[in-house]
Amino acid sequence: MTDMTDKELEIRHIDHSLYNDDLAPIKKANRSWGWFEIFNVWSNDIQSLFGYTLAASLFISYGLNGWAVMAAIILAGFVVMVLVNLTGKPSVKYGVPFPVMIRSSMGVRGANFPAMLRAIIGIFWYGVQTYFASTAVALLITALFGDPGGAWLGMSAVGWVSFVIVWCFQMALFWQGIDRIKHFLNWAGPMVYVVMIALMIIVWFQAGSELLPAVSTIFSGSSEYEGSAVTAFLAITGTMIAYFAAVVINFGDFSRFVKSEKQMKLGNLLGLPLNVAFFSFIALIITAGTLALFGETLTNPSDIIERVDSLPLTIIAAITFFAATVGINLVANFIPPAYDLANLFPGKISFRIGGLITAVVAFFVGALWVSVISQIGIAGFVNALGAIVAPFYGIIVVDYYLVKRQRLNIQDMFSADPDGAYYYLKGWNKRAIGAFALAALFSISSVWVPALEALGGYAWLIGAALGGLFYYLLMRGQEAAAKAPTQP
Repeated sequence: MTDMTDKELEIRHIDHSLYNDDLAPIKKANRSWGWFEIFNVWSNDIQSLFGYTLAASLFISYGLNGWAVMAAIILAGFVVMVLVNLTGKPSVKYGVPFPVMIRSSMGVRGANFPAMLRAIIGIFWYGVQTYFASTAVALLITALFGDPGGAWLGMSAVGWVSFVIVWCFQMALFWQGIDRIKHFLNWAGPMVYVVMIALMIIVWFQAGSELLPAVSTIFSGSSEYEGSAVTAFLAITGTMIAYFAAVVINFGDFSRFVKSEKQMKLGNLLGLPLNVAFFSFIALIITAGTLALFGETLTNPSDIIERVDSLPLTIIAAITFFAATVGINLVANFIPPAYDLANLFPGKISFRIGGLITAVVAFFVGALWVSVISQIGIAGFVNALGAIVAPFYGIIVVDYYLVKRQRLNIQDMFSADPDGAYYYLKGWNKRAIGAFALAALFSISSVWVPALEALGGYAWLIGAALGGLFYYLLMRGQEAAAKAPTQP
């Protein structure tokens, strides 16, 4: 791969219908992220309250031995590492975010379609994570001042106050810019590990000799899952991959800030398989310990800390889990929709305005999480959202590596000239739309159609593979695929 120079990354002819400063390529000299920042993107992602709850619930949902569940989660970490290395590489080279990078395959106007779908999913996740972060604040307030009671839409008065506090805090942090978010994230990731390790030690100490036998036997045969052990193992792996799906698709939104591909890959190695392995071990021990101590498996860290009944631990844990969940929420679920909305009308919607729209809509999503959205089940929610955008992953990867052969024309990515390499037909690549439609139909069906229920955990992988396959077949031999950009 030939590195791009800062001069080559300058857009010479600005079309304001496709360009603003937030979407423009970031020059090499202005990139400040290294492996530690990428590590903390993943660290906060899996260590958020929602991430822990999902991982812990997998230990009790499929009737598998706890060690087998942990192995499946670690396998998902390796798979996701490979996937994000592929999608992150072009944005390291060209310095552009996801909605600009996908113009290469979808067309300069057609890119708005996947960007808007990704924005909708990001806004949903942002609302959900805002609610989960608010539970940590509610835990802190209740520990210090008590709960007056009363509930509306599934949340108490303290819950509503906490939700509004978190929503306002996130907006204030975002408004200070990406550098402040980066520093916040780098602090939150390591601190969560300190608290999780402390909680694990406390649970282990209190459970004593009952803990290790529980790890081996407690999760076997305790669920209603009717498939074989192999299908359960693969379903868990697929569900964890789907959890990361939105970040996998738009990883270029983060890798564009990284100094080099080497730094990106090191951050992904440490932040995914290795980080997930250690975190899964902690989750396994704590989840097993809750049954030994309390007679039931608890999957929400807030509930566990409340049962441990230590005010100092409650205060520290509430602050750090709040920080971790807010950190990944801003990076993974706020920044992408802000870029995606800015891509829709670059001349009118800035990155900040896109973020404001995201926050307002997400407020209502989070407010309805308890009473409405969560009723469909966490795993089904993750799989359904991941399935919708999965085909775009395959389209992006096949387009860049097989069709364009890692050679893009950065000038044409910001050009509405009908002769441009990515203008296709009125700015839309209809073959790419067709590939998405065919693949998405199958991947979504695997989640929602009862007859295909057994494939639910694999929906994301199936959708991504089919999206890439259909795109390659439709583009092969076509004039649009044969164009050779003059710029390396």
